[in-house]
Amino acid sequence: VQLQASGGGSVQAGDSLRLSCVASGRAFSRYAMGWFRQAPGKEREFVAAVNWSGGSTDYADSVKGRFTISRDGVKNTVYLQMNSLKPEDTAVYICAARINGLVVRNIHDYEFRGQGTQVTVSS
Repeated sequence: VQLQASGGGSVQAGDSLRLSCVASGRAFSRYAMGWFRQAPGKEREFVAAVNWSGGSTDYADSVKGRFTISRDGVKNTVYLQMNSLKPEDTAVYICAARINGLVVRNIHDYEFRGQGTQVTVSS
């Protein structure tokens, strides 16, 4: 499975961005999908995840109420809608796919990872 993330950019605090992650292959509909981020000098952290059906989601406390994860099985794509962005959201955002379709927070439980897309939020 190859994952290609896009949609990052440089925005002002309070703005919105929508990240996309396109997955290759026919098994996308069975995978759980997650978004993680890594800021300079910080450890990689969990952001959000969605299960194989889209019926179950999980969010880090720091983004709950501002970010929304969703998936489109026809387009083999998972999205991360980010609203009310803050400077502390600045990071490289990485999408990941998990063969077991259930939501988890540990990136090491995701077998496939993309390259990431940079999000920069200025105050």
